[in-house]
Amino acid sequence: MNREELQGLIQGAICTLPAPFDQEYEVDYGRMDELCQWLVNEGVRTGNCVLKMAAAGGEGPQLTDAEWPPLLRTVVRAADGKVPVMCGISHKDTYRSIQDAKRAQDLGAIGVQISPPIFNQPNQEDMLRHFEAISDAIDIGVMIYNTPWMTHTMAKRYGGAHVSRGNIYPDTFVKMADFEQIVAVKWAVPDDVDWEEMTKFVHIFNVIDNNTDLIRCHKLGGRGYINSFIDLYPSHDLKIWDLLENNQYDEARQLYESTKTPIAAAVSAKISARSGGMTRMRKGMLAIMGHPVGPPRPPTLPLDTEEMGEVRKVIK
Repeated sequence: MNREELQGLIQGAICTLPAPFDQEYEVDYGRMDELCQWLVNEGVRTGNCVLKMAAAGGEGPQLTDAEWPPLLRTVVRAADGKVPVMCGISHKDTYRSIQDAKRAQDLGAIGVQISPPIFNQPNQEDMLRHFEAISDAIDIGVMIYNTPWMTHTMAKRYGGAHVSRGNIYPDTFVKMADFEQIVAVKWAVPDDVDWEEMTKFVHIFNVIDNNTDLIRCHKLGGRGYINSFIDLYPSHDLKIWDLLENNQYDEARQLYESTKTPIAAAVSAKISARSGGMTRMRKGMLAIMGHPVGPPRPPTLPLDTEEMGEVRKVIK
């Protein structure tokens, strides 16, 4: 598929699927099938959603190379062509990113979310070589996950400075215009860049807001956002996306903040103090909403009884 065709698929409320585990931390493929079929039955479709698995928020870095391909196959089958499926590839060098992207393509994914190869300590020219090679190697779409918070501490002779190795600057994105399979940018903004510099490349790529300001992003031409609760309560985010598409921005912000703000304020900071991990809160919420997907893998701890009680009150 070409960029225009793929851009019609990679948009809407991007649903980051959790990796379901049983109590022995083995992948529970049946649970993934059930969750995806339920989401399809609740109305996620091409144009309003993308199912994204094995991303950082979906515990992709915790999955082995033997686990994520059959899990991707499970999602593709459950989606049944009704909603696009993407696969995450986190912080791998060019060679391994291409190998994983080809496997994802063969398994039916329409795209891959790829993070910068931070452990290669890339500069901006390295980023261009990395994503050009990936684009040339595959026929599916790439959503670049800009991660400016990822840093590398240089050696003492360089002053011990913290240098961002996960950031791609707007002018670098512009230089990717001819990389045909680069379709979207998951937009997170570094401290030294103005938020609205996405306007330099929004006409080239689908800009997907990474939970910073989905309203402003859409006003500037963005085509989606990383979901807040779509895997918990699909109609909520599908309504937000519908309001955005109809330029009803005040209503969209009110609906979005009606859930995002109280949950973040009431429980997130307190819960993260006991144990880290991107999925312990979401997995607890899924269990409360009737779709348990098991615990996170250690060292992350699942929510305990007290934490579950606090989250339940806020959700109610």
